[in-house]
Amino acid sequence: MNHPDRRSTRWLSPIGGQYQPLSLDSIGRIHQTSLRVLEEVGVQVDLPEGREVFAAGGAAIDEATGRVRIDPELVERCIQRAPASVRLCGRRPDFDLVVEGQRTYFGTGGAAVKIVDLATQQVRSTCLKDIADFAKVTEELENVDFFVIPCTAQDVEQALLPVNEFYAALCNTTKHVIGPVFTAAGAREVIAMGEMLAGGGGSLQSCPFLSITISWMNSPLRFDSVGTQSLIEVVKKRVPVTLSSAPMAGATSPITLAGTLVQLHAEELAGIVFTQLLSPGTPVIYGGIPSMADMRRLKYIGGGVEFGMMNAAIAQLSQYINIPNHNSAGITEAKIPDIQAVYEKCFAILQCALSGSNFIHHAAGILESLLTISHEQLVIDNEIIGMARRAVHGIEVDVERLAFRAIREAGPGGSFVEMDHTLDYLNQEFFEPMLADRSDRGDWEQMGMEGIEQKARKRAQAILEAKRGFVGPSLVPRQTDAQIRRRFRIV
Repeated sequence: MNHPDRRSTRWLSPIGGQYQPLSLDSIGRIHQTSLRVLEEVGVQVDLPEGREVFAAGGAAIDEATGRVRIDPELVERCIQRAPASVRLCGRRPDFDLVVEGQRTYFGTGGAAVKIVDLATQQVRSTCLKDIADFAKVTEELENVDFFVIPCTAQDVEQALLPVNEFYAALCNTTKHVIGPVFTAAGAREVIAMGEMLAGGGGSLQSCPFLSITISWMNSPLRFDSVGTQSLIEVVKKRVPVTLSSAPMAGATSPITLAGTLVQLHAEELAGIVFTQLLSPGTPVIYGGIPSMADMRRLKYIGGGVEFGMMNAAIAQLSQYINIPNHNSAGITEAKIPDIQAVYEKCFAILQCALSGSNFIHHAAGILESLLTISHEQLVIDNEIIGMARRAVHGIEVDVERLAFRAIREAGPGGSFVEMDHTLDYLNQEFFEPMLADRSDRGDWEQMGMEGIEQKARKRAQAILEAKRGFVGPSLVPRQTDAQIRRRFRIV
């Protein structure tokens, strides 16, 4: 199943920027208002160690209230310290990701608590094996670039979750793995395991095949104490970290899209300042994930067209300060892989891809507002991403593609079907879907009239079946695996 040439390089890491929901003037106004928020309103930092970091950097601290105010000059200095490019490695070189500028990559995501069982089609609680199986399928999907741990292993006790979830992922995919650590202790364990896998001696930092997402911000504008402690641990080790802030317009941020962007940008700037004061030059990713609240039902919404608009705008704001970004697309309120799931996902995935978002997670496998994952949806989303990647790649114009010689050879009334030019570019110009049916109705009927969901289920099942029967080198060397199991409680 795992062919070294299966991953086309023609449309790998396309360069976005074609879609810009914010004008340059609007970006500047949002940025300046965010700076004003940090200087005049500030952020709440309840953890004393966190306030000490800001105080050492010159921020104004109100010890009585825990309020920290950050002046624009300090923000600017810290932005300049943060890397403009972050390399997130796979455990195979062809899976390395250079996160910078308007390069675009797509991956899984979420912290789902339910899964549509591939065998029974019934919804059940997620477990550790689901992470392993999702990683196995992701390894074989040519348009999914990285693996975010997509669900919570509810069969594992809370204290053991981080190291076991990362272990299940790393044992089953060589793509870059990213996930949460929940606590400072979890961060220490995951990093220590990563260092063991990397061989020690700083190898993990020089070639980080795992990175960590930390939800350090309780919107609006409040540093979460547990998240801040985790952030300190990760930054001290200089492992790439994504600063995940996810305000909901109308609930934890202003109901206007612009107001939500102002608040979120201020939150991300505060996080960037904090990381660079702790360890200048540490690799940090701007992780803004704006969403909306359904004000009628007071619940999270991820499938609205405004979700894609705001996440595309986040790409513009991060590009404005020249720091790589991580955002979200591919969320839907649909409960099963149906037409609602497809149209809600397509809008946001294409919007974020065309904006030049760097690290688009939640792009594959998510249903029901992040509550549920599905193997079928994972495979379907792989195809949606492939089409979005093709759109971002755009139309190449060079001497050969202008095709003057081919037009001259065919002449008026001629045919291009058997030309060498046609054969040369047949597989380069068009995206070839694996699930979409392009046959005639009669042929389709003879082939059993399979729908896309059925085809996706079969592909996922085939991948998992092939991997069950595979006997060969483990993705984790036996000796290293034994060391990990001696040190950590691997379930």
